Formats: sequence, structure tokens, C-alpha cells
Amino acid sequence: MNVYQFDEERKRRDEETKQREREQRPSEPPALNLPAAIIWLSVALIAIHVVRTFVIPTGWNNMMLYFLAFWPVKYTALSSLQAIDLASSIWAFVSYSFLHGGAMHLTFNLLWMAIFGSAVVRRFGLGRFLAFSALCSIGGAFAHLATHWGESAPMIGASAAISGHMAAAIRFVFEMGGPLGVFRRSDRGAYFVPAQPLSECFRNQQVLVFVGVWFGLNMFFGLTSGGQAGSIAWQAHIGGFVAGLALFPLFDPVPQRRGW
Repeated sequence: MNVYQFDEERKRRDEETKQREREQRPSEPPALNLPAAIIWLSVALIAIHVVRTFVIPTGWNNMMLYFLAFWPVKYTALSSLQAIDLASSIWAFVSYSFLHGGAMHLTFNLLWMAIFGSAVVRRFGLGRFLAFSALCSIGGAFAHLATHWGESAPMIGASAAISGHMAAAIRFVFEMGGPLGVFRRSDRGAYFVPAQPLSECFRNQQVLVFVGVWFGLNMFFGLTSGGQAGSIAWQAHIGGFVAGLALFPLFDPVPQRRGW
């Protein structure tokens, strides 16, 4: 082998080595590679909050709250409501989740949506994810209405929908090969492992820790947010979480394991 051939062979082997390294290199973690749906939802929530807080007059903001927030008192007098008020009492089951009581409230929800919503949208796809989120918001609103019947304080925030995301995510993210499993995959297939049976979910220590942290942090911020405490409704969180658990098998595109 002459010098020229030797150099060519060395270059070829170097290229093969670099190619193998690129193929074996783990992909970026989900937190640094958010799905487009999560990015655009986050941008929309931030934009709505910025407009309400810094752009529009107080009167317009109050009007947004009146027509978009969830007001339990409206449902005690449905027969006497005007058409626009009656319509708002219907869409408010979802629209309340686009409003937030402050920067901390919004930031907290965005962080949890980035973690759990990202996993769910990767598994469900955009259409199923949006429908699932809306139904979890509705579940949270019904739970809030049942426990705050006739109250005049509005409920706002995406926590019920995100609680539903969390309920869906814990069914598969901690599974072997899942994105947060003890033995995990780093490719997109990690989000399509068969779901953990519901009967086993709450025997999993990782699930218990995440659920405990979620509700613990909600309680902490609820008790320390001063005037914003009214926007943090525990019953709505529970309603969204239960809705997420119940609806997950209906939306999950991956064949379920027996015993869910």
C-alpha cells in the first residue's frame, strides 16, 4: 500500500468512526427540544397574559375576565342570562384555562406543561392532544363548579388541563424504555412504549414522588401567592387529573397492556 492509499484508507476509517459516534450520540433531552405544539401554546399563554397586564386598559381586562373566566355564580341563574352571557357560560369551561392570575402562576404552569405536556403531545399527536386538554379543562371546571356552587369569585388557569397531562404521562413515561424510566430510550420510540396498567401506577415510587411534588408545589404557591390564591383551585386540579386518568385509554394510539 503506497502513501496515497494509506491516507485514503485512514480518512475513510476516520469518517466511519465519526459517523458511528453521531449515530450513538444521545438526542437532546425533551426540555431542550420542545414540541412545536408546546412552544406555540406557551407563546399564546404568555401573549395573552402580557396583553392583559400591560397593553389593554383595566376595563377591557375586566371584560375579558367576565366573558372568559369560569364564574360559578353564572350557573345559578342560567335561565335569566342574556344570550352573550349564556354563550360565555358554555365556552368558559375551556377558555378559563387561557387566563392566569400572575407571572408566577403562568410560569409554574408552563414549566409543568413543558415536562408532561411534551410527553403527551409526542404520543398523541396535535389533534388528540388539544381535544384531550380541552376535556381535562372541562373536567376541572365541573369539579370546581360542584364544590363552589354559586360563588362569585372566578376561576382561571391551565392547571386542570396540565393535571390531565400529568395523569396521562404517568401511564407511560416511567415504563422501561420510556423517557423517564430507569432504563430509558433516547429516541422518539421512548414515547410509544405500552402504557403502564392503571392498577400499577400508584405502586410506582417515581409516580408517587411526581404526583406528590405536583400537588405540594401547587399548595405552596397557593398559600404564598397572596391575592392570587383565588385563581388556584384544588378541586379543579383533582378534576383535571381524574379526567386525564379516565380519558387516557380513549385517546392513546398505542395498544394498551392488559389490566389497565
